[in-house]
Amino acid sequence: MEVPHIEEVAYVPNAPTSPPTYSDAFPELPMPAPRPVADLPVTEPTRPWPANNKFLMRSSTCTQYRFLVMTKQSKSLSPQGASFIETCKEIMARNNVSIEMSLAKDQSLTVVIHGKDKNVMQARREIVARLQTQAQLGLKIPREHHRYILGKSGKKLQELELSTSTKISIPKPDEGSDLIRITGTKEGIERARHEIQCTSDEQAKLAFERLPVPKIYHPFICGPKNENVDRLIKETGAKINVPPPSVMKDEIVISGDKDGVAKCKDEIMRIYMDKKRKCQTVSVEVRKTQHKYIIGPRYSGIHEILKETGVAVEVPSLDDNIETITLRGEQDKLGPALTMVYSKANSNVMSEVGAPSWLHRYIIGRKGQNIQKITEQFSKVHIEFTEGTDKINVEGPPEEVNEAVKELEVIVKDLKKRMSFAEISVDQRFHKHIIGKNGQNVTRIKNETGVAIKIPADEMNSPIIRIEGDPKGVEKAKEELLLMAQRMENEKSRDIIIEQRFHRTIIGARGDNIKEIKDKFNQVQITFPDPGKKSDIVQLRGPKDDVDKCYKYLISMHTDMIRDETDTKIDLPSENAESDVIVITGKKPNVEKARKLIEDIQKDLANIKEEKIEIPHNLHNSIIGAKGRLIRSIAQECGGVIIRFPQQGSTANTVTIRGPKNDVENAKKQLQELTNEKQQSGFTAEVRAKPEYHRFLIGRNGSNIRQVRERTGARVIFPSQDDDNQELITIIGKKESVDQAKAELEERIKSLDDVVSIECQVPTKHHRHFVARRGEVLKHIADEYGGVTVSFPRSGIKSETVVIKGSKDCVEGAKRRILEIVADLDAQVTVECVIPQQYHRTVMGNRGMNVQEITRVHEVGIKFPDRAPQQNGGGQNGAGPAENSLPNGDVNGDEAGHNKSDIIVITGKPENCEAAKLALQDLVPVTEEMTVPFDYHRYIIGAKGKDVREMMGDYDVNISIPPADDHSDKVKVTGPPANVKRALEALQEKCDQLEKEKEDRLLKSFQVKCEVDPQYHSKIIGRRGAVVNKLRDQFDVNIQFPGKEDPDTNIITITGYEDKANAAKAEILKMVRDYEEMTSIECKLDHRVHPRIIGAKGKNIRKLMDDFKVDIRFPRGPDENPDIIYISGGEDDCYDCRDHLLNIEEEFLQDFIDQEYLKQLTKPQRDQGPRKERPGAGFTVTDAPWNQVPDTMSNDDFPTFGAVVQPKSSHAWGPKPGGKR
Repeated sequence: MEVPHIEEVAYVPNAPTSPPTYSDAFPELPMPAPRPVADLPVTEPTRPWPANNKFLMRSSTCTQYRFLVMTKQSKSLSPQGASFIETCKEIMARNNVSIEMSLAKDQSLTVVIHGKDKNVMQARREIVARLQTQAQLGLKIPREHHRYILGKSGKKLQELELSTSTKISIPKPDEGSDLIRITGTKEGIERARHEIQCTSDEQAKLAFERLPVPKIYHPFICGPKNENVDRLIKETGAKINVPPPSVMKDEIVISGDKDGVAKCKDEIMRIYMDKKRKCQTVSVEVRKTQHKYIIGPRYSGIHEILKETGVAVEVPSLDDNIETITLRGEQDKLGPALTMVYSKANSNVMSEVGAPSWLHRYIIGRKGQNIQKITEQFSKVHIEFTEGTDKINVEGPPEEVNEAVKELEVIVKDLKKRMSFAEISVDQRFHKHIIGKNGQNVTRIKNETGVAIKIPADEMNSPIIRIEGDPKGVEKAKEELLLMAQRMENEKSRDIIIEQRFHRTIIGARGDNIKEIKDKFNQVQITFPDPGKKSDIVQLRGPKDDVDKCYKYLISMHTDMIRDETDTKIDLPSENAESDVIVITGKKPNVEKARKLIEDIQKDLANIKEEKIEIPHNLHNSIIGAKGRLIRSIAQECGGVIIRFPQQGSTANTVTIRGPKNDVENAKKQLQELTNEKQQSGFTAEVRAKPEYHRFLIGRNGSNIRQVRERTGARVIFPSQDDDNQELITIIGKKESVDQAKAELEERIKSLDDVVSIECQVPTKHHRHFVARRGEVLKHIADEYGGVTVSFPRSGIKSETVVIKGSKDCVEGAKRRILEIVADLDAQVTVECVIPQQYHRTVMGNRGMNVQEITRVHEVGIKFPDRAPQQNGGGQNGAGPAENSLPNGDVNGDEAGHNKSDIIVITGKPENCEAAKLALQDLVPVTEEMTVPFDYHRYIIGAKGKDVREMMGDYDVNISIPPADDHSDKVKVTGPPANVKRALEALQEKCDQLEKEKEDRLLKSFQVKCEVDPQYHSKIIGRRGAVVNKLRDQFDVNIQFPGKEDPDTNIITITGYEDKANAAKAEILKMVRDYEEMTSIECKLDHRVHPRIIGAKGKNIRKLMDDFKVDIRFPRGPDENPDIIYISGGEDDCYDCRDHLLNIEEEFLQDFIDQEYLKQLTKPQRDQGPRKERPGAGFTVTDAPWNQVPDTMSNDDFPTFGAVVQPKSSHAWGPKPGGKR
């Protein structure tokens, strides 16, 4: 009997045993109620108008406190979660600050950041971005104001982003957009928007007023829901910028038309002076958890109080731990406002219900069914389950919260009585076996015991399995799991030698064969070696008995493969036999071959060895290497031996090596040497240096660091480009060596940190070269020489003095480099290279790649002329007087008569210019012709021109092949001379290859015909063409059998090389003679028994043919007798096979007759009348209106015509309170 699952019966209220009443079956629909304010989503309010600022500034370091409300985004990053901890570590490392966090009961998160001011601001920005919901705002600001928002070198924008914890994107000048995008929290966006808008308004050519109005009076000026400000803006058209509550500024900014600004100013100052004279304050203490009910969704609570009473309520920000709320307004309005504040604060309460965390899921129920009943009953109550805590939080109106708490306590008490749990420790490597294939094992235990079983994921590295449910079911499941674990601890491993060429056959197509074996031995894990390792060892692991059975089964399969390959019969001794002799029967050469194969297997099995060595567990990770690379290289070098380390986290020191004897010894020796090396040089130290210093520490071609290694013997590892920490330098070796190397590196780093300033003289005419292209040359110098700063005189100042600042070595190197560049510039000459303009595009190359490469290699500047304008009278290639003349009669050329549009100017050192000129001239395209036979053109072009396009791309030339209609043999190749030469050589090679292929096709087209009786065609073809495919591969020929409509149905055509075609013909005729010598008999078998003889996918018939060494053919055509089969083979074998088939037929027919007789006995009598089914009880409801006698005296049920009847009270559909309708 299957036990119901625990999750389905975790909590079920007492079910009624009698039929339901009418009130239960048809309950009254609840009246719709307005959604309470407390149930609406609460956004994180910012601190409105606090009295003072909490941030403290110090000279070097500061500490900032941040209080956050856990939103949906931040709850997904729980502070206890691993991803959150890693994120905080990254922020701390990146910004060099310390971060402390604390999560309160009311789900507020306190973050304390300590460090330098700038770093603290950056860290705070990153934390807020990770924990609080990010929003985006688009703000249109005139483009001419953008530079004032950016500030000098963008510093003002950076400071604004840090202070508001936002990301501000300002469009580039060339984009033509005036939209500034702000991304961050709602509070940060409002602060950033205010600052940007103020900056823009100050720059606008309009009236601008900054009114000194204290922050505490801003609510009166704004009015409820900003009504006053909106009215003034509508009436005057001016812009009024009131700082948001989070910005601590005692000002209001007005901009716009002068008259409108003046009117707004008068109105605002009037309100301010009036409230300043009349307002008084009252402070009250309210619990921090109740503040959000006073604020309300989107500050609706505060606005409502302001609208009703004219009193402003100042609630401290949720970031602060202040519980004091301040009310400010006129004396007579403070009382009603205070009443509204207390009313809203006490509208909701929070209570806790104690419940073990493991019971939470059962209290919730499947798909939340159980908890949904409570929330439907108490619609204003919010129930929250916190993972990992033994409590349930209930929030809502006091009356409903009390009732909901009682309901939950009843459920918890009931579950504690009926539920239990147990935890067992099982080695993690056995977890997947306990789960079973597709969860079969654990599902079976769950269904049998009705419990829930929690098995930890692999990445948790936990051995604890938890069982929850009914106490009896928990005990039963616990016993079964412990028994499975004990059985798995008794597992064994065994290796079997199977030649690698047979591995694919055992695995089968798409793994079908190995799947059958694994289904047969489902507790055994079978591991084949990788094909690249060239290993014959197959590993078996699992329970001892199952491994031994699987071992024998695979040995039998291997023996069958050897038997099939050698065409012999191999008899293995039985399991209980005392003899260990293997008998091989067959032809002598085949027997010798099989004997050799079996002896090789025995030799390999005898050579397998297992060794265990002791390696300290703290060295395991370093010996395994990153991602196992080091240990894999040792295993592959030693013939693919198997090296097993203890499970990660274990303190065991034993390492197991298994494989061939010599390979195991070699691997053992290497591991011991590696262990000794790690133990002797296992000391590590770290040094930090700026990434720009690394090149100086390493030296040219590694000379400096090589000297350190030679002097100290320590190994110094610099970070690679992929490493996260680019400053960390690691030193490995003996302690003394590491300390010495560390001291040398620190001394050198200190010298690099010493900043000096020197000057050098650079002629003014060369300044442009250094600062052009946004200072590209200076950037290269700074990157190459440790980030030195090179300052040239500003434009307009006639000075040749250049200032270089940085570390001493870097500064000297940068100065030498600058003077080298100046010397090169002084030595530059200008050389002209004349190339016709029609070739300039080809010389430049795709996107100027050719010219860029020449410029880079030869260190020259190359300038191409502008295109000459096209003349009306000249064509593209025409030449005439108009082409080279100007309107005033001057000649458009140089003194040598060259056209200016053909002259390319090269600037640089003389020798470099000449080399660049030659390189440019080598790129001038030439056209050469080549004779290619017309028949080869289609092979050169390829499918859809693929081959010729590849050749043009490989050699960077253009190949023109004449149209097919021309029947021309001339192929033109155009491009640079060197490329054309290589392309012509490639075309010649292609032609030679095609010529050889043509000759080969002629030789391979020899045909020979072979006459074979059609009855043997299927034998020659073989099952699925296996025989004929083997002949084709063996003789490299094509064998074509006649079709059904061919007149000569006995002619087989063989095409190929003459000698191989004749050899294939001889082989086919030999096969035919062998078949003709065979005996063929007919056997009459009932066609109903044929499927049983054939078996699933022909398995039975193949076994029969192998056992009796015959061929069996069943009738196929409709004209053949369906009961006649044909048996071919040796005479005795054919008759033995026929007798066996007749015995199968006899057994089948006897079974068939018995089954038919049983069917007749169990068949119902035809003369019996139709059965009358008893009607079901149907659906029964008690106390229904239709079961009651109607009251004819009732005016409600039987009203009088024309009489005035008092209307019935409206109520929802369902029974009346008295139970009547």
